Amino acid sequence: MDYTITVSDLEKDCLRYICADVSEFLNSYAKSRAKFSKDAIIAMNTAYCNENGIAIATGEEAQVAQAYSLKVILSGDGRNKVEPKA
Repeated sequence: MDYTITVSDLEKDCLRYICADVSEFLNSYAKSRAKFSKDAIIAMNTAYCNENGIAIATGEEAQVAQAYSLKVILSGDGRNKVEPKA
């Protein structure tokens, strides 16, 4: 899946200070953050399934999908609907 982000010239110059390639930096950051979230989701799903006697789905994609279907986790949009911003 491809996403496009827009940064100002100032933001680009600031990012160039911390990395050699802004596009690669942002891509790497997104992938790293997704892995961090995946690991947390799988841990929460495993704990929930173990506590409730539910068979854990096989494979990472299936476990993340299971966490959503069991409502172990909600998407950011889903959380915003449940917990409106103050």
